[in-house]
Amino acid sequence: MALSHSDRSALVQRLRAAGCVYAEDEADLLIAAADSAAALTELIDRRVAGRPLEHLLGWAEFCGLRVAVDPGVFVPRGRTALLVAAAAAVAGPAPAVLDLCCGSGAAALVLHGRLAPRWLAAADLDPAAVACARRNLTPLGVPVYQGDLFVPVPGEWRGRLDLVVANAPYVPSEAVALLPAEARLHEAPLALDGGVDGLAVLRRVAAGAAEWLAPGGHLAVEVSAGQAAALCAVLAEAGLVPTVVHDDDLDATAVTARRPGRTLPR
Repeated sequence: MALSHSDRSALVQRLRAAGCVYAEDEADLLIAAADSAAALTELIDRRVAGRPLEHLLGWAEFCGLRVAVDPGVFVPRGRTALLVAAAAAVAGPAPAVLDLCCGSGAAALVLHGRLAPRWLAAADLDPAAVACARRNLTPLGVPVYQGDLFVPVPGEWRGRLDLVVANAPYVPSEAVALLPAEARLHEAPLALDGGVDGLAVLRRVAAGAAEWLAPGGHLAVEVSAGQAAALCAVLAEAGLVPTVVHDDDLDATAVTARRPGRTLPR
Protein backbone atom coordinates (compact mmCIF):
# COMPACT_ATOMS: atom_id res chain seq x y z
CA MET A 1 0.00 0.00 0.00
CA ALA A 2 1.05 3.61 -0.53
CA LEU A 3 1.62 6.20 2.20
CA SER A 4 2.06 9.94 2.01
CA HIS A 5 5.52 11.29 2.78
CA SER A 6 4.34 12.69 6.12
CA ASP A 7 2.65 9.44 7.16
CA ARG A 8 5.75 7.44 6.27
CA SER A 9 7.94 9.86 8.21
CA ALA A 10 5.71 9.51 11.25
CA LEU A 11 5.88 5.73 10.96
CA VAL A 12 9.69 5.84 10.75
CA GLN A 13 9.89 8.08 13.80
CA ARG A 14 7.68 5.72 15.78
CA LEU A 15 9.86 2.74 14.88
CA ARG A 16 13.02 4.65 15.69
CA ALA A 17 11.64 5.70 19.07
CA ALA A 18 10.94 2.03 19.79
CA GLY A 19 14.62 1.23 19.22
CA CYS A 20 14.53 -0.07 15.66
CA VAL A 21 18.00 0.76 14.33
CA TYR A 22 17.04 0.37 10.67
CA ALA A 23 13.71 2.15 11.04
CA GLU A 24 13.47 3.40 7.45
CA ASP A 25 14.14 -0.01 5.95
CA GLU A 26 11.73 -1.67 8.35
CA ALA A 27 9.04 0.89 7.53
CA ASP A 28 9.31 0.11 3.83
CA LEU A 29 9.12 -3.64 4.46
CA LEU A 30 6.09 -3.34 6.73
CA ILE A 31 4.32 -1.02 4.30
CA ALA A 32 4.93 -3.50 1.49
CA ALA A 33 3.59 -6.36 3.64
CA ALA A 34 0.32 -4.63 4.53
CA ASP A 35 -2.72 -4.74 2.27
CA SER A 36 -4.69 -2.12 4.19
CA ALA A 37 -4.25 0.74 6.64
CA ALA A 38 -5.65 -1.43 9.43
CA ALA A 39 -3.20 -4.23 8.64
CA LEU A 40 -0.29 -1.78 8.64
CA THR A 41 -1.35 -0.35 11.98
CA GLU A 42 -1.45 -3.85 13.47
CA LEU A 43 1.99 -4.69 12.10
CA ILE A 44 3.48 -1.47 13.43
CA ASP A 45 1.88 -1.96 16.85
CA ARG A 46 3.29 -5.49 17.09
CA ARG A 47 6.74 -4.36 15.96
CA VAL A 48 6.81 -1.51 18.48
CA ALA A 49 5.78 -4.03 21.14
CA GLY A 50 8.93 -6.01 20.36
CA ARG A 51 7.91 -8.70 17.89
CA PRO A 52 10.78 -9.68 15.57
CA LEU A 53 10.42 -8.07 12.16
CA GLU A 54 10.99 -11.42 10.46
CA HIS A 55 8.12 -13.05 12.35
CA LEU A 56 5.82 -10.23 11.25
CA LEU A 57 6.90 -10.43 7.62
CA GLY A 58 6.95 -14.22 7.58
CA TRP A 59 10.44 -14.32 6.08
CA ALA A 60 14.07 -13.39 6.67
CA GLU A 61 16.78 -12.48 4.19
CA PHE A 62 19.74 -14.86 4.48
CA CYS A 63 22.67 -15.10 2.09
CA GLY A 64 20.62 -13.41 -0.60
CA LEU A 65 17.63 -15.75 -0.23
CA ARG A 66 14.20 -15.15 1.28
CA VAL A 67 13.68 -17.81 3.97
CA ALA A 68 10.24 -18.44 5.46
CA VAL A 69 10.26 -17.91 9.24
CA ASP A 70 7.29 -18.75 11.45
CA PRO A 71 6.49 -17.17 14.86
CA GLY A 72 8.56 -18.75 17.60
CA VAL A 73 11.19 -20.12 15.21
CA PHE A 74 14.84 -19.05 15.44
CA VAL A 75 15.54 -16.22 13.00
CA PRO A 76 18.67 -16.84 10.87
CA ARG A 77 21.37 -14.30 11.74
CA GLY A 78 23.55 -12.51 9.24
CA ARG A 79 26.71 -13.74 10.98
CA THR A 80 25.76 -17.34 10.16
CA ALA A 81 26.74 -16.58 6.57
CA LEU A 82 30.29 -17.35 7.76
CA LEU A 83 29.24 -20.82 8.92
CA VAL A 84 27.65 -21.55 5.54
CA ALA A 85 30.70 -20.26 3.65
CA ALA A 86 33.10 -22.27 5.83
CA ALA A 87 31.00 -25.41 5.36
CA ALA A 88 30.85 -24.97 1.59
CA ALA A 89 34.62 -24.45 1.44
CA VAL A 90 35.36 -27.89 2.92
CA ALA A 91 32.47 -29.86 1.42
CA GLY A 92 34.05 -31.33 -1.70
CA PRO A 93 32.12 -32.26 -4.86
CA ALA A 94 28.56 -33.65 -4.68
CA PRO A 95 28.66 -34.17 -0.91
CA ALA A 96 26.24 -35.94 1.41
CA VAL A 97 25.17 -33.17 3.81
CA LEU A 98 23.23 -33.02 7.08
CA ASP A 99 22.03 -29.73 8.63
CA LEU A 100 21.51 -30.28 12.38
CA CYS A 101 19.66 -27.85 14.67
CA CYS A 102 18.33 -26.55 11.38
CA GLY A 103 15.74 -24.07 12.65
CA SER A 104 14.05 -22.62 9.58
CA GLY A 105 16.33 -24.68 7.33
CA ALA A 106 18.18 -21.57 6.17
CA ALA A 107 21.65 -23.16 6.03
CA ALA A 108 20.37 -26.20 4.12
CA LEU A 109 18.51 -23.94 1.71
CA VAL A 110 21.68 -22.03 0.84
CA LEU A 111 23.88 -25.13 0.68
CA HIS A 112 21.41 -26.81 -1.66
CA GLY A 113 22.17 -24.14 -4.24
CA ARG A 114 25.89 -23.82 -3.59
CA LEU A 115 26.91 -27.46 -3.38
CA ALA A 116 24.57 -29.51 -5.58
CA PRO A 117 24.74 -32.28 -2.94
CA ARG A 118 24.01 -35.88 -3.83
CA TRP A 119 22.07 -36.11 -0.55
CA LEU A 120 20.91 -33.33 1.75
CA ALA A 121 18.74 -33.51 4.85
CA ALA A 122 17.96 -31.40 7.90
CA ALA A 123 16.88 -32.14 11.46
CA ASP A 124 15.67 -30.28 14.53
CA LEU A 125 14.16 -31.15 17.90
CA ASP A 126 11.56 -28.34 17.87
CA PRO A 127 8.31 -29.28 16.08
CA ALA A 128 7.69 -25.65 15.09
CA ALA A 129 11.15 -25.41 13.52
CA VAL A 130 10.64 -28.69 11.67
CA ALA A 131 7.33 -27.47 10.24
CA CYS A 132 8.96 -24.22 9.13
CA ALA A 133 12.00 -25.97 7.64
CA ARG A 134 9.70 -28.28 5.69
CA ARG A 135 8.03 -25.24 4.13
CA ASN A 136 11.44 -24.11 2.90
CA LEU A 137 12.99 -27.44 1.98
CA THR A 138 10.27 -29.91 0.96
CA PRO A 139 9.77 -28.20 -2.44
CA LEU A 140 13.46 -28.95 -3.10
CA GLY A 141 13.06 -32.61 -2.18
CA VAL A 142 15.07 -32.18 1.03
CA PRO A 143 13.74 -34.26 3.95
CA VAL A 144 13.48 -32.66 7.40
CA TYR A 145 13.54 -35.02 10.40
CA GLN A 146 12.25 -34.27 13.88
CA GLY A 147 14.30 -35.52 16.78
CA ASP A 148 17.38 -35.07 18.91
CA LEU A 149 20.48 -34.42 16.77
CA PHE A 150 21.41 -37.59 14.82
CA VAL A 151 18.69 -39.79 16.35
CA PRO A 152 16.06 -39.38 13.58
CA VAL A 153 18.55 -39.56 10.69
CA PRO A 154 18.37 -42.77 8.61
CA GLY A 155 20.99 -45.17 9.91
CA GLU A 156 22.23 -45.93 6.41
CA TRP A 157 24.11 -42.60 6.50
CA ARG A 158 26.09 -43.42 9.65
CA GLY A 159 29.77 -43.10 8.71
CA ARG A 160 28.95 -41.86 5.20
CA LEU A 161 28.31 -38.12 5.60
CA ASP A 162 30.74 -35.74 3.94
CA LEU A 163 29.51 -32.66 5.78
CA VAL A 164 27.57 -32.02 8.97
CA VAL A 165 26.54 -28.41 9.60
CA ALA A 166 25.17 -27.43 13.00
CA ASN A 167 24.11 -23.97 14.10
CA ALA A 168 23.58 -25.37 17.59
CA PRO A 169 22.77 -23.15 20.60
CA TYR A 170 25.92 -21.82 22.26
CA VAL A 171 24.74 -19.07 24.61
CA PRO A 172 25.64 -19.93 28.23
CA SER A 173 22.50 -20.41 30.31
CA GLU A 174 23.17 -17.45 32.58
CA ALA A 175 23.64 -15.17 29.54
CA VAL A 176 20.28 -15.99 27.92
CA ALA A 177 18.63 -13.34 30.09
CA LEU A 178 20.97 -10.75 28.55
CA LEU A 179 19.92 -11.46 24.98
CA PRO A 180 17.80 -8.90 23.11
CA ALA A 181 14.12 -9.24 23.96
CA GLU A 182 13.31 -10.15 20.36
CA ALA A 183 15.29 -13.38 20.76
CA ARG A 184 14.72 -14.04 24.44
CA LEU A 185 10.93 -13.63 24.35
CA HIS A 186 10.03 -14.76 20.84
CA GLU A 187 12.40 -17.60 19.91
CA ALA A 188 12.43 -21.12 21.32
CA PRO A 189 14.71 -21.37 24.41
CA LEU A 190 16.17 -24.64 23.12
CA ALA A 191 17.49 -22.77 20.09
CA LEU A 192 19.41 -20.35 22.34
CA ASP A 193 20.49 -22.04 25.58
CA GLY A 194 23.77 -23.94 25.28
CA GLY A 195 24.05 -25.01 28.91
CA VAL A 196 26.40 -23.85 31.67
CA ASP A 197 29.33 -22.96 29.39
CA GLY A 198 27.39 -22.78 26.13
CA LEU A 199 28.98 -25.94 24.75
CA ALA A 200 26.63 -28.64 26.07
CA VAL A 201 24.90 -29.29 22.74
CA LEU A 202 28.09 -28.82 20.72
CA ARG A 203 29.82 -31.53 22.77
CA ARG A 204 27.09 -33.95 21.75
CA VAL A 205 27.29 -32.77 18.13
CA ALA A 206 31.05 -33.41 18.14
CA ALA A 207 30.67 -36.89 19.58
CA GLY A 208 27.99 -37.78 17.05
CA ALA A 209 29.87 -36.30 14.11
CA ALA A 210 32.89 -38.49 14.84
CA GLU A 211 30.59 -41.46 14.27
CA TRP A 212 28.45 -40.18 11.39
CA LEU A 213 31.10 -38.52 9.23
CA ALA A 214 32.89 -40.49 6.56
CA PRO A 215 36.70 -40.54 6.77
CA GLY A 216 37.80 -37.18 5.39
CA GLY A 217 34.39 -35.64 6.13
CA HIS A 218 33.90 -32.35 7.97
CA LEU A 219 31.80 -30.89 10.75
CA ALA A 220 31.09 -27.13 10.60
CA VAL A 221 29.64 -25.24 13.58
CA GLU A 222 29.17 -21.68 14.81
CA VAL A 223 30.46 -20.49 18.18
CA SER A 224 31.55 -17.28 19.88
CA ALA A 225 35.17 -16.17 19.54
CA GLY A 226 35.69 -16.64 23.27
CA GLN A 227 34.51 -20.25 23.14
CA ALA A 228 36.53 -21.33 20.11
CA ALA A 229 39.58 -22.64 22.00
CA ALA A 230 37.46 -24.71 24.38
CA LEU A 231 35.42 -26.09 21.49
CA CYS A 232 38.57 -27.03 19.58
CA ALA A 233 39.68 -29.06 22.60
CA VAL A 234 36.30 -30.83 22.61
CA LEU A 235 36.58 -31.60 18.91
CA ALA A 236 40.13 -32.89 19.24
CA GLU A 237 39.09 -35.13 22.12
CA ALA A 238 36.37 -36.54 19.84
CA GLY A 239 39.06 -37.43 17.30
CA LEU A 240 38.43 -34.54 14.90
CA VAL A 241 40.95 -32.01 13.59
CA PRO A 242 39.59 -28.46 14.09
CA THR A 243 40.22 -25.20 12.25
CA VAL A 244 38.90 -21.81 13.41
CA VAL A 245 37.58 -19.24 10.93
CA HIS A 246 36.74 -15.67 11.96
CA ASP A 247 35.20 -12.74 10.12
CA ASP A 248 35.60 -9.33 11.74
CA ASP A 249 33.01 -7.67 9.50
CA LEU A 250 30.34 -10.21 10.46
CA ASP A 251 31.65 -10.48 14.03
CA ALA A 252 31.34 -14.21 13.50
CA THR A 253 33.36 -17.31 14.35
CA ALA A 254 32.99 -20.75 12.82
CA VAL A 255 34.92 -23.94 13.42
CA THR A 256 35.35 -26.72 10.90
CA ALA A 257 36.66 -30.11 12.01
CA ARG A 258 37.83 -32.96 9.81
CA ARG A 259 37.50 -36.64 10.58
CA PRO A 260 40.95 -38.09 9.81
CA GLY A 261 41.31 -40.67 7.09
CA ARG A 262 41.07 -40.87 3.36
CA THR A 263 37.78 -39.99 1.71
CA LEU A 264 35.97 -43.21 0.87
CA PRO A 265 34.87 -43.93 -2.72
CA ARG A 266 31.14 -43.38 -3.22
